[in-house]
Amino acid sequence: MQNQTPLFTKLVEHANRNPIQFHIPAHKKGFGMPNEFSEFIGPNALSIDLINIAPLDDLHSPKGVIKEAQELAARAYGADHTYFSVHGTSGAIMTMVMSAVGPGEKILVPRNVHKSVLSAIIFSGAHPVFMHPEIDPEIGIAHGVPLDEVRKVLDEHPDAKALLLINPTYFGVSADLKSIVDLAHERGVPVLVDEAHGVLFSFHEDLPLSAMQAGADMAATSVHKLGGSMTQSSVLNVREGLISPEHVQSVLSMLHTTSTSYLLLASLDVARKNLAIHGHELISKTLELAHDARRRINAIDGLYCFGEEILKTSATFAHDPLKINVTVSNLGLTGWEVEKILRNDFNIEVEMSDLYNILCIITFGDTQETIDALVHALEAIAKDYRREVLERKQVKYPSMPLLALSPRDAFYNKQTEIIPLAEAAGRIIAEFIMVYPPGIPIVMPGEVVTHDNIDYIVEHVKEGLPVQGPDDPNIEFVKVLK
Repeated sequence: MQNQTPLFTKLVEHANRNPIQFHIPAHKKGFGMPNEFSEFIGPNALSIDLINIAPLDDLHSPKGVIKEAQELAARAYGADHTYFSVHGTSGAIMTMVMSAVGPGEKILVPRNVHKSVLSAIIFSGAHPVFMHPEIDPEIGIAHGVPLDEVRKVLDEHPDAKALLLINPTYFGVSADLKSIVDLAHERGVPVLVDEAHGVLFSFHEDLPLSAMQAGADMAATSVHKLGGSMTQSSVLNVREGLISPEHVQSVLSMLHTTSTSYLLLASLDVARKNLAIHGHELISKTLELAHDARRRINAIDGLYCFGEEILKTSATFAHDPLKINVTVSNLGLTGWEVEKILRNDFNIEVEMSDLYNILCIITFGDTQETIDALVHALEAIAKDYRREVLERKQVKYPSMPLLALSPRDAFYNKQTEIIPLAEAAGRIIAEFIMVYPPGIPIVMPGEVVTHDNIDYIVEHVKEGLPVQGPDDPNIEFVKVLK
């Protein structure tokens, strides 16, 4: 069964019929758009840029080929139900959260969650209870939430309606997900998982457990990030029991556009087939490339790329080797500076950077040549660009602010004023401030800003890192409650 692609096959058949179209989109197979775009994109892609006409099923109420494609995906990912998302993993995450909690209900979340989780909390009116992730003081990144922290927060909030976890973090580290799921289920609390970077986990024994393998109730799993589908395509995997699949479908439909992209949907169908049939072999080859890259990078003086040695606690329980996080601070450079050097001097783009690291992702699309190019560039940077490190740079991580007001009440509050960021300490903020990527808020609506939050924001702005969120794009002024 997994060698079938019901949706993609139907789209190709429909395009080959070449029907006369009196429906949207206006470009009608590319003939109604400028040639400079249509010639670049190509006639095949434009011929399946269609809408939910009867032969092609409807994502909002699937009964035909989309339903068949989603059922195949559910079997491949180990879920009871799988729902396609053309609003990216952010859309799947928002669906997941809003399916589980409503106004005033508590949801337990790590402080290092993606902004889409917090957006969903604002939309739903739920009350977040933040859990402390483990912070790595050497590398300057947040890991998972320790099992004991989850137990403590569950004990303190027995009325919690849901628990959200990250599997893995942006940097490829997973907590002891199975133990946490078991603990939550003992209390009757459903577990939701942001699995934006874990789509491959179901298909290889040398990777961490997937959310479905660990028994989680829902997982927003990004296929486009590491599984080979087109950007903005994702899936929401659901296990029956504590969660109603029918309610999930209703919420998904509320959040999704009614003009769903069949290009994105078809790419999910084909990527699932590839993972199910060839995934293990492809992952094995990609792991070899990643291990080679990590070994060679760690041989470069001044660079460090963590691996299995980082796994010491229930918060650092498993590791995805395909994430190559290179700590560059011992070169006397910031990660942002190294990212710019790689771009300008070596024509290499990385996934993200921060003050201390660059993050590279190794995928099926990599070859020995791409790995060699990255390693040779890093060797050159370590040799030609390094600065003298007079003292070891202190790794900083922002403190977790006090949540004084529900995010929804703060975000929609009309009694606000604009003040300089430098004067915001002690005030309740009414907007997000984050570095994106990775999109983890430093402060969010309803939190009391601290002096070290301000220092952290200012330092990142000064270094040129992509700080965003406030109405003021220069991050000089912020909106706070009067």
